[in-house]
Formats: sequence, structure tokens, C-alpha cells
Amino acid sequence: MAFGPRILLVDDHPLVRDALRKALEVEFPELILEDVGNIRSALKAIQFREPELVLLDYDLPDSGGFSGFIRIQNVLRTVPIAIISAYDQPRVIQASRSIRAAGFISKRTPLPEIVGLVRQLLAKERCFPEGHESESCDALAEKLFSLSRAQRQVLAALVRGDLNKQIASELEVAEATVKTHLTPIYRKLGVGGRHEAVMMMKPLLDPQIEGG
Repeated sequence: MAFGPRILLVDDHPLVRDALRKALEVEFPELILEDVGNIRSALKAIQFREPELVLLDYDLPDSGGFSGFIRIQNVLRTVPIAIISAYDQPRVIQASRSIRAAGFISKRTPLPEIVGLVRQLLAKERCFPEGHESESCDALAEKLFSLSRAQRQVLAALVRGDLNKQIASELEVAEATVKTHLTPIYRKLGVGGRHEAVMMMKPLLDPQIEGG
């Protein structure tokens, strides 16, 4: 029995999930698509079965900036994760590319074109709008990926504004464990403390978005 592509769609808008599901099922009749509304549910789904592709909304209730992306990326490692969002400002697209997302799809894109981009992503092609490279984002990403996977998750939560206790609860570790990560994070980034780390990495991990 042949099986189609396995895709995990993470978006908190049921109408968006329904529209994408219907469009993708026309193109991929054997599609296995699981859709969830937040990062917590996405991580549970991944533990049960690994997808071939993740389509991840940029703005989710339990994910500020790219903190959710970092958490999923650290679990899946090589599985492509594409950002899909109505927030298609250059700064968000630039950051998506630099943190090694597989692509960026604007929700303003017509559904037939989105289906075509998903086909490219399943073929392991990166899909970004042209003209959104950023040397500054790339330099910050180099610093980000000098950190361990656990340190990247802690840093992303710091940038989101979480306190140590909140980070520990989210990552299911002791608060003392979070504290042990802070010193090497600051050292590798070359900063003096929490505020400097947040200010340095915010343009990459939490680029300011405008309504849209």
C-alpha cells in the first residue's frame, strides 16, 4: 500500500488549517496531514510520528518569535520546517532564512501556488521570496548555532521575555539547569548578561512584526 507525504501543520487558525488541508489533499491524494494549533501539541505529535515536513505559523499562542521554531528544530534536526505566515515583512523573511528554515510562505499567496511551494519543500528544495538575504541576520545566526541545542532553547525563551522559572517549566527541567546554561550562553555571545543577550539576538529571534 502506497502512502503519501506526511506533513505536520502548526497553525492556531482552524480556517487556515482547513483551507490548506483541502488544497493539499487535492494535489496529494494519499497525504497524511496532522494539524495542531500550538507548539506543545506539535511536540507531542512529533514524539508519536516524525513528519517529512513541518509547516509552522510564525505567530502562535505559546511561541513568541522563533522560540517555537527553535524547539521543534532541536527535536527534528534534519526535517525541513517552513514558516507560513501573514507577517511577510522583510525582517521576518530574513530571519527565517538565517535560522535555517526550509522556506517562507506568505499566507497572502494563492492556494495553488502554496501547493506548488509545498511540493518543492517535500523535494528538499528551499523556498524563499527573492531579495531577502541579510548579512546581519546571518552573523547573528552564526552566534546562535555556536550554542548547544539546549542553550539555543534557553536563549530563545530569554528573548521572548520568559523568566528562569517559566523557561524551566516549558523545557521540563530544573530551574538550576536553566541557570547553568546562562554563563556559557553569555560567554559564547560575548555579552555581559541577560539584557545584552536579549538586545543582541532579538532582531534574529523575535523580529518586530507589523499588522497584516
